[in-house]
Amino acid sequence: MKDMLEVLIKNLVDDPEEVSITENTNAKSICYEVKVAKNDMGKVIGKQGKMAKAIRSIVKAVAIKEHKKVTIEFLD
Repeated sequence: MKDMLEVLIKNLVDDPEEVSITENTNAKSICYEVKVAKNDMGKVIGKQGKMAKAIRSIVKAVAIKEHKKVTIEFLD
């Protein structure tokens, strides 16, 4: 799941080397902390957060099959 999220985000940004994703795992939940370059943050979040919402929806759809709860945080 982390690999899929990384591919999604790296294809959106101008500077894919600056993308870092940290995974924090519990028994039933996973939290991903996503960091990108400052000039790419707007591309990842999108207008009114629509791109971030779409990314979260895709990852949550995959997580449902694994019976996990997933949260994604975009950090500055």
